[in-house]
Amino acid sequence: MFHSIIHRSTRIDIGDCYVRLITEKDVAAITAYYQRNRDYLQPWEPLRDEGFFTEYGWDQRLDQILKLHKHKLAYYFVIQPKHSDEICGVVNYSNLVRHPFHACHVGYSIDERYQGLGIMGRALAAANQWMFEDQSFHRIIAAYMPRNEKSAAVLRKCGFEIEGTAKDYLLINGRWEDHILTACLNASWTPPIN
Repeated sequence: MFHSIIHRSTRIDIGDCYVRLITEKDVAAITAYYQRNRDYLQPWEPLRDEGFFTEYGWDQRLDQILKLHKHKLAYYFVIQPKHSDEICGVVNYSNLVRHPFHACHVGYSIDERYQGLGIMGRALAAANQWMFEDQSFHRIIAAYMPRNEKSAAVLRKCGFEIEGTAKDYLLINGRWEDHILTACLNASWTPPIN
């Protein structure tokens, strides 16, 4: 399905896991990921309706995500341990703007059980490289709440630099939250070949 829009494999080996684009076969695994981590992720994410935590809801959502992939409007990666069929994290690229901005936003999360293993940093770095090399993006933008020290550390490790602070930037868990704004630039950027 993706061969016409993707130049090289989106199954990226990062050692103990793969980072790959989500498919329609992932409904059960992505639902289980969010169900398992519902309480853990709640302080860092927007409020979710109950449908977000059901297979029916994810079946509908995946239909939309795959259309966004097809039209190069978003990319939704999952992190999958090599020893398992489960999903242990996600890396999502949204708000993709091509010429002349060549930039997008990234968001990510990892399963509570996989914290502290360096997986998120490796997954984000690999997915960013794919966005830079295969999709010709110049800038990837990420924002984190000042109290989210783990996210700040992951972004620093992946080459993101602080560009400023935004007051009441995102509605997270029902409250407007300030965010630190960061970006990672593609130092080897070349114009995309059409």
